[in-house]
Amino acid sequence: MSLVFAGVCSHGPGITGRSAMADPDDVATLYAAMDGMREALQASRPDALLVIAAEHFANFFMNNMPAYCIGMGEEYEGPIEDPEWLGVPRTLVPGAPDLSRRIIERTLQEVDVAYAQEWKFDHGIMVPLHFLTPRYDLPIIPVNINCQGPPLTPLHRAWTFGQALRKACEAVPERIALVGTGGISHWPATPDSGRINAAWDREFLERWAANDREGLLAYTDEQTYFDAGQGGFEIRTYIAVAGATEGCTAKVHYYRPIPIFAVGCTVGIVNLEAQA
Repeated sequence: MSLVFAGVCSHGPGITGRSAMADPDDVATLYAAMDGMREALQASRPDALLVIAAEHFANFFMNNMPAYCIGMGEEYEGPIEDPEWLGVPRTLVPGAPDLSRRIIERTLQEVDVAYAQEWKFDHGIMVPLHFLTPRYDLPIIPVNINCQGPPLTPLHRAWTFGQALRKACEAVPERIALVGTGGISHWPATPDSGRINAAWDREFLERWAANDREGLLAYTDEQTYFDAGQGGFEIRTYIAVAGATEGCTAKVHYYRPIPIFAVGCTVGIVNLEAQA
């Protein structure tokens, strides 16, 4: 089989944890967009969902920081943060260890990747799942790209990693959905938290939607840090999805800078039938 669904969305903790503090229209429109993404995901009838996220020092730290890691657990607990703070109840999320092992084995033919049988999900995965699989009944395969602790994987390697994941999905009989999640421009845990570079975000999303490989890989970490903050390094998750859907265009269904959520909130879905 192959990919039956692919998309991207934001994962800021404020999306669920500070919804009562936000403009009601911001909350209503973002949540409606996430509902639409969930409906499209469900309509694709996936057997499992790969979530490419940026882990925030919850499981991996500088004593062991893999560039790429794929989960291979029976189940995962999340959120690792305080559930009341995040606004997401702690629960167990089902894994797909046999499928994950086969995907890992195929991915290793192209890209070196670590694996983890134990993994506690932080907001980077739990916030999207809160909207996309609210019953937590769809098996999840977590995929982490190090976007936190330099040296970071080069952008062209994130694209190649996405290509390797696509080949792995094509090698298994299951129906696979893929979601990349990150913040685009944001300055988390700094005095600039709440700052959003909407112009930068929109230009990046235009390149992503067009599956513009050259444009996506033209960013440098130095310029991204200046224009989009350290949170901007999470563009790697979007680029991996673009690599996995090479040749296909996408539609950005929602983008709005919402400072109380500390991120430009995004929902985008790839048209797997549309050629770039």
